[in-house]
Amino acid sequence: MPRRTASKTRAGTENGAARASRTAKKGRAARESAGASAQIDPRALDDLRVKIDEVDRGLIGLLNKRAELVVEVGRIKREAGLPIYVPNREAQVLNKVLAMNPGPLPPRAIEGVYRELMSGSFRLELPLRIGYLGPAGSYSHLAAVKHFGSSVEFDDLRAIGGVFTEVARGHVDYGLVPIENSTFGAIHETLEAFQNFHNDLCVYAEVQLEVHHALLANCAPGQVGKIYSKPEVFGQCRTWLATQYPHAQLIPEASSSAAVMRAARAKPARGKGRTGVAAIGSTLAGELYDVSVLFENIEDNPHNITRFYVLSKHAAKPVGKDDKGRPGDKTAIMFTAANEPGALVNVLSVFHRAGINLTHIDKRPSGRSNWQYTFFIDAEGHVDEAWFAAAIAQVRGMCREMHVLGSFPRSKRIL
Repeated sequence: MPRRTASKTRAGTENGAARASRTAKKGRAARESAGASAQIDPRALDDLRVKIDEVDRGLIGLLNKRAELVVEVGRIKREAGLPIYVPNREAQVLNKVLAMNPGPLPPRAIEGVYRELMSGSFRLELPLRIGYLGPAGSYSHLAAVKHFGSSVEFDDLRAIGGVFTEVARGHVDYGLVPIENSTFGAIHETLEAFQNFHNDLCVYAEVQLEVHHALLANCAPGQVGKIYSKPEVFGQCRTWLATQYPHAQLIPEASSSAAVMRAARAKPARGKGRTGVAAIGSTLAGELYDVSVLFENIEDNPHNITRFYVLSKHAAKPVGKDDKGRPGDKTAIMFTAANEPGALVNVLSVFHRAGINLTHIDKRPSGRSNWQYTFFIDAEGHVDEAWFAAAIAQVRGMCREMHVLGSFPRSKRIL
């Protein structure tokens, strides 16, 4: 008994000491906070806020002066029948303003501001409709918003083939489709669509989006028992899922957006069991469908990038070489080589001898005869430039079939 009482006494003393220590720390923190507050001169803050207000007034005036010029540009374009969105001009503007930026704002912030400015300019010149692979909240939707800004109209076209169809018919001004992912490679539906639409539209621009996946659900993390998403998304989060949710049921959905919609409709989880429904998708989808973010950035590869093509019925003009002498444009090409030994090597050798860098190469069955393939490449250069056009002409003479899918400004930054 005495031993047990002594133990209790020591424990009480230790707990009391811990409480006293915590109280002392809180007191010091409060005094330091009060001291810091006492040192702040409210007049200095007021003076800075007045200066910020003055800068804001100047910014608003300058932005509206810019908008007046944009309206005039739009009038001239409409009279001349010129396209409103011109990717080579967009690239020139972004390169120029980023080169003028002395800081402290980072380049990404400046680019974001100017993309929204240009988006507002589109609406002033002529409202644009952008078709994308939906549903709303998909990564294609996110890429379209980041590239075109929030002032244009977006049209959910449900399928990659639908984006091609609606651009070809002129029902939307531009379309955005994924072409490849840095983890899982080419998007075969897009390559196949080019086999059917190569005469009806062209590649007008490219967009690179850093893809971050989130686990979304309207239940506690410990209640999640089912997780919905696209099979490719599960593959991109395989290690994280195996670590955090090894017993969860992974259920494929047609798209990550559809998975988030399913999580939004799910019945509330009850009790302590794992009856909750979650989805892996974008945080944009969570905002659109009112589903909470449980965990962000759950992809295994933090540098997971998807590249997209912007489709148009117009051809893009060349940007030219950048300040390092590298071509500022790319050209997408589709071809079928002759059925003879060394045919593909001979085609690729033309680009090698011309010093043309190939940044992407893939293949798909031609769909016309067994074991015959259509190849897709991206080459640095623009088809309107003589040195590049000469190589294209030589390649054309060596192929059974060849189509230039479009030349476009090379994307330099990841959104």
